[in-house]
Order: sequence, then C-alpha cells, then structure tokens
Amino acid sequence: MQPSPDQFMEFHPIHGSNVRLDFSGTQATRVESFANGVCFSKHPLKPGEIFLIEIEDKELGWCGHLRVGLTARDPGSLDVVPEYSIPDLTDSGDSWVFAITRNHNKIIEDPGAGGQEAGDGGLAGGRRLGRGEAGDGAGGAEGDRAGDNTKPKAFFTDSHLCIEDVRIPMDKLVGRSRPGRYSHILDDLYKTNALPPTARRSRIGVLYVAKGQDLADMHIVINGEDMGASAKGIPSIQPLHAVVDVFAATKCVRIVQVEYGFSSLQTLCRKAIQKHIVHRMAIDWLELPEALKHYCKYE
Repeated sequence: MQPSPDQFMEFHPIHGSNVRLDFSGTQATRVESFANGVCFSKHPLKPGEIFLIEIEDKELGWCGHLRVGLTARDPGSLDVVPEYSIPDLTDSGDSWVFAITRNHNKIIEDPGAGGQEAGDGGLAGGRRLGRGEAGDGAGGAEGDRAGDNTKPKAFFTDSHLCIEDVRIPMDKLVGRSRPGRYSHILDDLYKTNALPPTARRSRIGVLYVAKGQDLADMHIVINGEDMGASAKGIPSIQPLHAVVDVFAATKCVRIVQVEYGFSSLQTLCRKAIQKHIVHRMAIDWLELPEALKHYCKYE
C-alpha cells in the first residue's frame, strides 16, 4: 500500500506560546525559553502518511531534544496548548509522544511487560516502552544499533522504505548536509544513520499503519530508518494529528514534503544524476544548467 495524500503538509495555527511559524506554516521556531514549543499537524494524518520534519537549528545550554508522536486530540479544541508534550499530553491518555532517541522508542513484545507499561500513563489501548527520557541526548551509542537497525543503507538503490504494507519513497527521508567541502562525508553519515538522531539536518518522521479494525501502530523514522513500532494498539477511529515538540536543545524544525505518486520530472532528473556521481559537490563539474545544479545540490 502506498498513500496518496492530496494535502500540503503544514503546522496547525494552534501551537505553544513560544513557537513562531513562518509565512508558509512549514517552519516552527521556538523563540525563547526551552518549553511551550508543542506543535501539531494542520490536518489529521492518513494511514501510512508520514509527517516528516528536518531539524534546522539547535540551541546550546539545554538538556533534552525534539519529541514527536501522535495525538487523538483535536488541536483546535484545546483551550490551552500544554507546556510539555511529555508528560502533559501523554498523561491525558490519548497521545503517544517520544523523545527522539534510538533505544527508547521500542515496543516491549513480552505481553506481561507490555501490559505493565500500558498501565503507566494511561495510553487508551496503546502500548509503548517508555517516555524516552533516559536516552535523550545520548546521541546513539553502539548498543542502540541492534537487530534490523544494523542493515546497511543503499540510499540510491532502495527506492522505498517499507513498513508493513506501506511503501514510502526514500528520496526525501534522509537528511543531507549543507553543500560544502565535507558534504560527501556528512551525507554518507546521514545515509547510514550514524550521526546522533537529533543532529542538525536530520530528518525525523512519524506515521501510523493500520492493524486490524480501528487499531494502528505508530512508527518513528529517523533518516530513512524505521525505528520499529513505538506504540501498538492505538485507537484509530478518531483522527490522529502529528505532534512535534520543539523542546530544549532543538530550536527550529521545518516540514519536508514527501512525493508519494509519480515523481516530478525534476526529481527524476536529480535521481538520474545522483546515480552517476561520487557526491553532490561533483555536480559542479557537470555541464548542466545552473538552476538544475542548484536543485540537485540543495534538495
């Protein structure tokens, strides 16, 4: 199954008091303090539709990082946006939010352990491992990369990320460095997901996949790598909005639009060029129109 959304992804106009949105509604910046940075997707997500963001800027001096997840609450119905996504939203029982780390967003498969965690925080049927606070900012230790996460990346050959029966085009899922002298090295680190998950330019997405009647599993994707089910048995009969908490060391994020259907001619040209070059900066050596070079290097 491949989702085919017909909507442009934006942040909801209802957001935390310390957040400022740009004119397009696709970039959220926390302008002061470390909290009150909770944002929502403008529209509910469809099954298999990813809400993908890129970390644009960070701020030194704070502990903790970006948090993402889903909520069954309509942002427009909130009298006051919670100061924190964790625990303010999660303790309400109809939201599932995690601090972005590699080792604290996994489901406990043991039924006994899973039941115990489900009772912690009142998850309205969803089960998750924990809040993800212990590893917040750990940056992805060697022990984090276990199981399927050690699978080597083939960024230009794996055209889609497959989660259950959902197929998401890989082209936009992986972060890319700003063009410069060391871009070819940094790009390889993003492709292999070797950098800390909350590094600048990292791309983090959240989605849910249908599992039976009116139930769903939530997945978090970091630089094109599925981190596994973060919450299982989420009631999906109500619309589910994405939650992005621009918290602490994460200062600014922007939404990355994902093409699900037929790729545009620009995208196809970029893919064809990238398959025949060593790294992005080698595009400067090609005899191509400057506009196309710019698009290939920056997108």
